[in-house]
Amino acid sequence: MKTIGITGGTGLIGRVLTHMLTDKGYEVIIFTRSPKATNGQVSYAYWDAYKQAIDTAALQSLDAIVHLAGEGVADKRWTTQRKREILESRTIGTSFIISQVMQHAPQCKAFISSSAIGYYGADTGGKPFTETSPADDSFLGATCQAWEAASQPADSRMRRVLLRVGIVLATDGGAYKEFAKPVRYGIAPLLGGGNQTISWIHIHDVAAMFVYALENEGMLGVYNAVAPAPVQQRLLMFTIRHYTKGFSIPIAVPAFVLKLMLGEMSIEVLKSATVSSNKIEDAGFVFRYPTIGKAVENLVG
Repeated sequence: MKTIGITGGTGLIGRVLTHMLTDKGYEVIIFTRSPKATNGQVSYAYWDAYKQAIDTAALQSLDAIVHLAGEGVADKRWTTQRKREILESRTIGTSFIISQVMQHAPQCKAFISSSAIGYYGADTGGKPFTETSPADDSFLGATCQAWEAASQPADSRMRRVLLRVGIVLATDGGAYKEFAKPVRYGIAPLLGGGNQTISWIHIHDVAAMFVYALENEGMLGVYNAVAPAPVQQRLLMFTIRHYTKGFSIPIAVPAFVLKLMLGEMSIEVLKSATVSSNKIEDAGFVFRYPTIGKAVENLVG
């Protein structure tokens, strides 16, 4: 029975991923600043990248590790301090976990890490972004580029896979919860007009993609973790309205209002980013929720 370590295992993706792995018979060790008692196949081990501290005994049993840890990009307004926290939680955290795995986890054969489609810029009217597209020169583009670079030392000893995750749709957190909330009150907000393209992924599919990357030794390098059918924000809202079977009035939220509310973060909310899923599909991954209709129907149900 293989043992998988997860940093960020108590987060949105980590919780679903942990259930998937234990259902398949894996032992899971969640690395956290607040360890809990062992629960069945799930145990907890201490780590704190800022303090450069980790339970090295727990590392010794790992066959692979999934790295999801990082400050939430949309949790707070992007002050100078918050941007530093977002960047350093990824770069310092990744560099530390890599160094410790290299030293103390001799059986670890794979490092599977989250990245984000914030790596890419806004659509320019051309083709969708692929894994070979350059990093954007924005804050998130530079952050994702540095985040990915921090894991490069792993290449000398183990298989490294980076999943650039799109907008995750889930009922218990993330963007979908915020989109669905006003619909319950009869409002369908169209952000900046709602014409921007959102490259999204259902929570089940993104967690399943991490499992797929763990189990398929042919996977190596960067893959976009997005559904095959990106949608405009207005279509997402109308789809939520359709499956909730309620009545909601479309209300445009002007770009200047979003800029006042969110500051620099509004750039990402208003940005249209069409990202390709071709590479992960060519690797054999099959989406359970390939269209926004199937995804929202499941989430509403």
